[in-house]
Amino acid sequence: MKKLIFVLGLMMVMLVFNTASGFAFKQSQDTTAVVAEDIEFTEIGSAADSAANHIVKDSVKQDTLKKDTVQSGVTAALPVASVGEEVQVSLWETFIQGLLGGFLAFLMPCIFPMVPLTISYFTKRAGSRQKGIGQALIYGISIIVIYVVFGLFITLVFGSGMLNELSSSGWFNFAFFILLVVFAISFFGAFEITLPSSFVNKIDQKADDSKGLGGIFFMAASLALVSFSCTGPIIGTLLVQASSKGDVLGPAIGMFGFALALALPFTLSAIFPGFLNSMPKSGGWLNSLKVCLGFLELALALKFLSAADLVWHWEWFDREIFLALWIIIFILMGIYLLGKIKFSHDSDVPYVSVPRLFFAIFSLSFAVYLVPGLWGAPVNILSGIAPPLNTQDFILGGNSSAGATAGDTGFPATVKYNDVLHPPHGFNAFFELDEGLAYAKKMNKPVLIDFTGHACVNCRKMEDKVWIDPEVGHLIKDEYVLIQLYVDERTVKMPADKIHYSAILRKNTEDLGWWNGDFQATKYNSNSQPFYVLAGHDLEPLVKPQGAIFDSKEYAAYLKSGLDKFKASKN
Repeated sequence: MKKLIFVLGLMMVMLVFNTASGFAFKQSQDTTAVVAEDIEFTEIGSAADSAANHIVKDSVKQDTLKKDTVQSGVTAALPVASVGEEVQVSLWETFIQGLLGGFLAFLMPCIFPMVPLTISYFTKRAGSRQKGIGQALIYGISIIVIYVVFGLFITLVFGSGMLNELSSSGWFNFAFFILLVVFAISFFGAFEITLPSSFVNKIDQKADDSKGLGGIFFMAASLALVSFSCTGPIIGTLLVQASSKGDVLGPAIGMFGFALALALPFTLSAIFPGFLNSMPKSGGWLNSLKVCLGFLELALALKFLSAADLVWHWEWFDREIFLALWIIIFILMGIYLLGKIKFSHDSDVPYVSVPRLFFAIFSLSFAVYLVPGLWGAPVNILSGIAPPLNTQDFILGGNSSAGATAGDTGFPATVKYNDVLHPPHGFNAFFELDEGLAYAKKMNKPVLIDFTGHACVNCRKMEDKVWIDPEVGHLIKDEYVLIQLYVDERTVKMPADKIHYSAILRKNTEDLGWWNGDFQATKYNSNSQPFYVLAGHDLEPLVKPQGAIFDSKEYAAYLKSGLDKFKASKN
């Protein structure tokens, strides 16, 4: 029963946390490649502002960005959302994911059986229980230092700007899809991912020869290297998730959580001997857990393939294909847990234990839960993970959006860039600022500027979970003109009269994504997505711009506040 509570709880939390990716936080925004390293925002019109002082000039004076930003000169006074708080929330998510990953890594066959041997070694080497506890503490701290240094190394190599740009890159997402598939195959037992044996043997010899703190540190390093075949895929997945969020400290924070969870059982076992006795015994269930993690790695890999499909506009990895593969993966995992599928390194399963039965029930139930999504039903737990609903080829009940009204019948049949960009299912949207603003003036409506991205998880969550609310859908479709500005769109090239040098991005705005990113950063002092601006025809915010608000009533109230301000300004 202890195994059931311990293992089942960890795996369920890990799955839900990765798919929901919210961890009870109301606002958690993605950052999608709109900011270079060491970005600094300056006050528009100040002495430091190159645009206002004509140090960096746009190619054409009619450019909306320069005209509305430089002439107004009020951007610095805008009450924008706090990016620092959102980054802190994202780092907490990364830490929790690392913590859960560390506990799962501890249960791998390469590590779990080593706990009694390691604690026994410390006790005998120290000569007394008190000294043994001290050495175990040093051992745990050494594990944390090793993994945190590794995370910092990743940060130093890539840097914040590179992480931001990579997170929205098609090559980045496709490469990590391949990487996670390789990790999954490794967990299935086809091969083991190991480090060079000569390097591992040298570290192991150092641990045997060294005494004092040096010997304990090399023991921790030896654990990290020897267990790499089990922990490597988990570490790789964690670093992929941390890097895709674009936070500069993400890899280090994730590694800290991972190492803390990995080191904690060793330290607790030395301090409290009863803790060691209460842990479940080693056995075939360790291999079963490893295989189940392989299934989860395979499912998670599809998220990155979907992101690559959206960025590159392949338009073949649709929502129903994604859901069909997830359904098959979790059905196979349920059948495996019932003992009907056996891998080469698995033990015989003479009967189905209670933990296996509960795991199988959970896996098969989750697969059944996903089935209605094949016909267009919302699958809330996968919001932001699965491809958007507008990629679905067939939706039961037609193409009308649940929660959105018929909308404006006078909306143009075609808009700029709609050959590569598509609005959320059931909504009409412009993808070019000037075109959308001109239509808003014609209809005498305020604009909802949605700074978004193809690889932005929380952007999709807002569209899938909040925008389908009837009240929210009515407000967006009937009361506002929706302008979606993709900051990671690289295939649409800007005309010559729109290209200008961005002092913030430190490059020319040659494509639509760079132009939109520069406009967001320069006009609204923000570089995070989703970012919603309710503006009048002068593009000045009617109310405070907001990020993701996952409460539909609160988001509807936000939309109403902007609408009320717009109507009041017309009276």
